[in-house]
Amino acid sequence: MAYPLPASVRKQQKSVRTFVDQELIPHEIYAEMHEGEFPPGVQARLERQVSDLGLRAMNIPRDLGGGGLSFLEQAVVSEQIGRVTNGLGWIVTTPARCIVEAATPKQMKTWVEPTIRGDRSECYAITEAEAGSDVDAIRTTARPSSGGYFIDGEKWHVTSFNHADHLIVQAKIDGGPNDGAHALFFIDKDSQGVDVLRTPAYSHTYSHHHPVVAFNSVKVPAENLIGREGQGMNFTHDWFRYERLMIAARCCGAAERLIDEASSFAKERKAFGRPVIENQLIQAMLADSVTELWAARLMTYRLAEAHDAGEDVKLLHAQCSMAKLYASEMANRVADRAVQIFGGRGYMRENVAERFYRELRVDRIWEGTSEIQRIIIAGQLAKRGAGALVG
Repeated sequence: MAYPLPASVRKQQKSVRTFVDQELIPHEIYAEMHEGEFPPGVQARLERQVSDLGLRAMNIPRDLGGGGLSFLEQAVVSEQIGRVTNGLGWIVTTPARCIVEAATPKQMKTWVEPTIRGDRSECYAITEAEAGSDVDAIRTTARPSSGGYFIDGEKWHVTSFNHADHLIVQAKIDGGPNDGAHALFFIDKDSQGVDVLRTPAYSHTYSHHHPVVAFNSVKVPAENLIGREGQGMNFTHDWFRYERLMIAARCCGAAERLIDEASSFAKERKAFGRPVIENQLIQAMLADSVTELWAARLMTYRLAEAHDAGEDVKLLHAQCSMAKLYASEMANRVADRAVQIFGGRGYMRENVAERFYRELRVDRIWEGTSEIQRIIIAGQLAKRGAGALVG
């Protein structure tokens, strides 16, 4: 039985799937061989199509210029976007809604609204060399001074820095009544003291880079503070919940693509006089994969509906961890099986299984490792019991 999605969501699912199949997937191999880039002239056209489909800033209310999609709609869109490799699906943007809601009128005009329109681009500087999943361990400081702050520190994995013109930086207040509290700041990328130390190469082939960025006494006006001193971790937790849910959705999309591709190949590939899909060991890998995908999809869709219903945010926090944990590990298992089914072809960069085998690995790391998700889940289990978490 298919999940009972509303007819309007099914229609949207179909339109996004068509866009992915016709406009993104055909460019995967080109992107793989060209540092993750689209062919010349293609990206601008696709950005217009994204806008026409109502997917630009899909998580932002329509009255602010975004797509205004529900969580369920966003999960369905993200699932389809997850079917494409090389980060080409990142053409669909999702600015942090919690920051939109906290921004002052001047911040809205300067950074937020242009980002929603696609005229500006943001990136997030949170992770550090000694602070990944444990965000409270960050050492970057914001020292209050006359009319503002001085930011000092070093951030790692600043995703999309090369495409951004401003950063959202998390730091700890150094001094004053909120000493040690977390805070977020808007910082323009061309501000004096913002320096790229190096741009490491990663397993995936994305056009979005993840450099190490230093902040050397960067002067930031007080008006660039997002919300209040001490709210920084609240914003980060909100972003984590959202991203963990959407990672789960994208992993479902990747798994579906892998199962489809591996199944089609297994029907055509013959060994010892018959299609390999008739071999029980191949059948077992495909059967396990589609069963796990069904479970992950049910979890993801239901959790998206729970967000739309405004259910207890503490339960949602744990359930987002559950969805990310299960879906990301499920997709990694599916990718491994797909490589095995394709055999030598599955080890070629031109093969979808090889690309996903590399790309999906990070989903067990970023926005909180699998181990951190287990700690979050276990903590809520101890406090609330299994009934609260799973019904």
